Amino acid sequence: MPVFSAKRDARRAARAFATVSKGGLPAPPDLPERAVPPSQAIRYGRCMKTLIALALFLCAATTSFADNEKGLYAGAGVGQFNVEVDDISDVANVVGNLDGDDTSFKVFGGWRFSNYFAVELAYIDFGGPDDEVSGVNLEAEIDGFAPYVIGTLPLGPIEVFAKAGYLFYDLNVKVNGDRIGSRSGSDEDFVYGAGLGITLFERLNARLEYEIVDVSELDTSDAIWLTGAWRF
Repeated sequence: MPVFSAKRDARRAARAFATVSKGGLPAPPDLPERAVPPSQAIRYGRCMKTLIALALFLCAATTSFADNEKGLYAGAGVGQFNVEVDDISDVANVVGNLDGDDTSFKVFGGWRFSNYFAVELAYIDFGGPDDEVSGVNLEAEIDGFAPYVIGTLPLGPIEVFAKAGYLFYDLNVKVNGDRIGSRSGSDEDFVYGAGLGITLFERLNARLEYEIVDVSELDTSDAIWLTGAWRF
C-alpha cells in the first residue's frame, strides 16, 4: 500500500509541475462583488462635488491675489451700525439707556500703492438707530465722509488689514421725531477698524470688517461691514 500511495503522489506532483511550466495556473474562484449602498454613493458624489468646487475657488483666488498690486479701486458695502448711550437724561426727561441698531451703507474709492498700503475715501450713511425708553422714542441719525489709510498683510489668497481714518459727520438726535439741537450738529472724530479680505477672479475684492466709530456724543458706536470692490 505505501508503494502505491507514493506512486500516486508522484504522478500528482508531475501533473502540477507540468501545469505550472505551461503557465496554466488554475483560476481562482470568483469572489462576489461588494455592493455599495445607494445612500453611500450619493454622499460620496456630493462630497466629491464640494471638494472640486472648493479646489476651483481656491485656484481662482490663488492665481489672482498676486495680480493688481497697485491701482484704482471702487466699491460699496452694507452693514449694521450699533449705538449705545448710557445716560440720556440730558436728551429727554427720561431715565434709561439708548441701545439701538440700523442698517448702514457706504460707497468708497481708493488707490493701492502696493499690496501693503492704500488710501481710501468713503461716504457713509449709518442710518438711524432708535430705541424706545419710558415711552419716548429716541433716534440718532449720522452720516458723513471719511478718509482712511489702510495697511494690508497678504497671506496667500487671504488679506488681513487694519484701517484708520477721520470721520466728518452730521449727527441728528431726535426725541419723538423732534431734533434736539444741543446733541445734534456737525463734528469730526476718529474711526478705525480691521478685517479679512479675499480677491476673486483677479478683480473682485470681498471684505468682512469691524469698525469702531468714536463719536463724542455717543458712548458706544460700532459697525460690522460686508463690502465688495472692483480693482481696475
